[in-house]
Amino acid sequence: MAFNWQTFRTRTISSFIFMGVMLTGLLWNQWSLLVLFSIIHFGCWWEYLKLTEKIHQIPLHPYTKMGFMVIGYGLMLWFCGPSYQVNGYGLKENLSLPISVAGFALLLMGIFRGNKIKLKAFGTAALGLIYISLSWGLMVDMYGLVNKIIMEQSPGINLTWPPFNYFPVILPLAIIFSIWMNDTMAYLVGSLIGKTPLTKISPKKTWEGTIGGIVLGILIAGILFSNIPSAIVLPGVHIKFSNKIWFIIAGITAIAGTSGDLLESKLKRMAGVKDSGAMLPGHGGFLDRFDSLLIATPFVWLYTELFLN
Repeated sequence: MAFNWQTFRTRTISSFIFMGVMLTGLLWNQWSLLVLFSIIHFGCWWEYLKLTEKIHQIPLHPYTKMGFMVIGYGLMLWFCGPSYQVNGYGLKENLSLPISVAGFALLLMGIFRGNKIKLKAFGTAALGLIYISLSWGLMVDMYGLVNKIIMEQSPGINLTWPPFNYFPVILPLAIIFSIWMNDTMAYLVGSLIGKTPLTKISPKKTWEGTIGGIVLGILIAGILFSNIPSAIVLPGVHIKFSNKIWFIIAGITAIAGTSGDLLESKLKRMAGVKDSGAMLPGHGGFLDRFDSLLIATPFVWLYTELFLN
């Protein structure tokens, strides 16, 4: 695959704009993070349902589509922890179930008002609850995990000290940055030396680019995030996130993220489209941008639950 400076420049500019929006949402506070992922959640769902309609060549009733999206959002809110409370009322306890019930009502209305149900199309659409909503819910669930570990290992520590303000979101940041590095390095290596096609699902991907992206992504993300805790944690405070753990998280993200990219490419080929949408120039739509994250997030979450939490 020949290197194209115009394409690379477009992708780079779009990537920096994308990262600016993402960092603002991630670092401002927990509410901006929730708003950010809520927008992405619905954007991914909208494109996923459009692909489902094209794959099965059948239109879904608007109520059916809205029902799936709202049920999924209720599932996502179920993972909102203690950080998401207003005057003692938590989003998980007070909004998750009512929103899911409302989505279920919309889904039933769509089923009875729409045309004859095609079970394969309905089942494909329902898989979005796992593919999209569960993934974003698990991402929200990882907010604050590092602070929780610090408090368990160092009771009484003052987590209002400025550097700790960013610790709640350090895991989501690490996953997103690892994905970004893997994609960027894979594109660069593949453009410069890529010759061996990886799979027919995505003809532009090469083995050289894929392996180079994974290796360089792990090294860059692992080195960067392994130095963050040691650089700002107060003397005498010991946290569980060793250097090895950050490299493992970067590795899980790179490998699972590559699988997520191929999965979305398969969906697009089945639907007969090049991009799932047109959110970012050079990057496509929401699913094109977050396909890797949707698959990588559950695997990183599982790792943190088994070995960190």
